[in-house]
Amino acid sequence: MKKISLFVVGLGLLATTTLRGQGLGNSPYSALGLGEVLPSANVANLGMGGIGVSYASPFYLNSQNPALLARRTRFTIFEVGLLGQQKAISQIRANEQQTQRDFGGNLSYLALAFPLSSRWNTSISLRPYSFVDYQSRQYGKVPGTIYETVLNYAGRGALNKASVSNGVRLTKNIYAGVDASFLFGNISSTSDSQVLINSTSDIIVSRVNRVGYADAFFTFGGAWRPTINKDYTLNVGATYSPRSRISGSETDVYQQIQGGRPISSSDTLRNSIAGSAVLPQQFQIGVTLEKNNQLAVGIEAGVQNWSLYRTISDQPGNLRDALHTAIGLEYTPKPNSTRYRDLITYRAGFQYNTLPYQVDGTQLTDVNGSLGVSIPVGAFFVNHVNFALIGGQRGALVGTQIRERYFRFAVGLSLNDWWFRKSVID
Repeated sequence: MKKISLFVVGLGLLATTTLRGQGLGNSPYSALGLGEVLPSANVANLGMGGIGVSYASPFYLNSQNPALLARRTRFTIFEVGLLGQQKAISQIRANEQQTQRDFGGNLSYLALAFPLSSRWNTSISLRPYSFVDYQSRQYGKVPGTIYETVLNYAGRGALNKASVSNGVRLTKNIYAGVDASFLFGNISSTSDSQVLINSTSDIIVSRVNRVGYADAFFTFGGAWRPTINKDYTLNVGATYSPRSRISGSETDVYQQIQGGRPISSSDTLRNSIAGSAVLPQQFQIGVTLEKNNQLAVGIEAGVQNWSLYRTISDQPGNLRDALHTAIGLEYTPKPNSTRYRDLITYRAGFQYNTLPYQVDGTQLTDVNGSLGVSIPVGAFFVNHVNFALIGGQRGALVGTQIRERYFRFAVGLSLNDWWFRKSVID
């Protein structure tokens, strides 16, 4: 009971943190869609290119394919992860490269998984789904006059995901699962326009838009693990998230401001008007070759139809379909050894992603590489401290594109214990 209480307290702390809209720092492209969607992989998977649709280790919790929960043993597992990011944001302005450096971090996830029977495992988790964090300024000129204009844009917020997942082993090698998630949170955006005549007395027209979301969506998973020979096993996995409507409400307010004070009554165009945004369908598939918990090599791909995204007011989001591809490797020198250094697990991975953002007719890409390691701790070395490093770039210094070169670092803790067992008295 004490362990469960600690987990509930942890969930409350994560909810408090994520609802404040903390993300990974300034992200200009988070102004589009539902914000910048965060990776769904746990730290161990991040170190191997995010591979997890087709592969799950018995020592770590898989959060990407609910079917693979059934691969877990009789042990209960608790995991927590932290994710930070440092990046340089660059753009060509007036034929000169301008660069801004930024840093951000957040508690990435809390998750608990436990067996309900020898064939059935379940998990509960809470993690950020996406975040919005941007601020930009644009200068212009009033046609036919000498006066300049300035437009300021800013956004802040986050969507969080609370999930209950179940995985069942149907036959010796076939697994199926379903994840039920509740998406909730708020996103606020502001835009100010001003004609620069006298900086102290200029009138600013300010718009504030706030959208709150709260609704459920589902992900279905399947896996097949045929044995090739006594040493090798093939892992095939797939997940599908059908198109969903995420209900919410929108408030849209205009107001005139002078000298930092409102000079007119607010003009409310929309006041808590109910609506629903379209969350596009997503399909992922992967294949991993595994050797006796010692070596795993996998490749995965996925697509999400963001071109079908609609805002809460049923407007197109001007996004494109996103494509995700990844390869990953995991290696443990001697998994059955009693020597500590033989039980350290090493990982590496690579991703090539086509993003849903388009600038000047060009769809942006995200290319990154990753390294990871898991260090065993505690009795019998069944618990692990996990680390992952990811370096990559998205966008390019072409036209009006914004290039982001980033370095992400993640740390996580995996704790395994045997909770539900009958006491034996001799």
